[in-house]
Amino acid sequence: GQATDILIQADEISYLKKRINSLYAKHTNQPLERIEQSMERDRYMNPEQAMEFGLIDKVLDRPPVTEDDKKSSS
Repeated sequence: GQATDILIQADEISYLKKRINSLYAKHTNQPLERIEQSMERDRYMNPEQAMEFGLIDKVLDRPPVTEDDKKSSS
């Protein structure tokens, strides 16, 4: 019935949340507890904060020049 469907969906959401948190912990080198706390609410970061947290590697001032960009400018 409907209650069972809700429980199945809740279990799936819980599983996905744990999986995403563990991936963030792995790739940011942050403790899992910090990731779990950060993911509980919306959190907005400027680029520098995102870099400090480990979400991004660097902040670009402008997009990098690609081979296609080089070809179109000649």
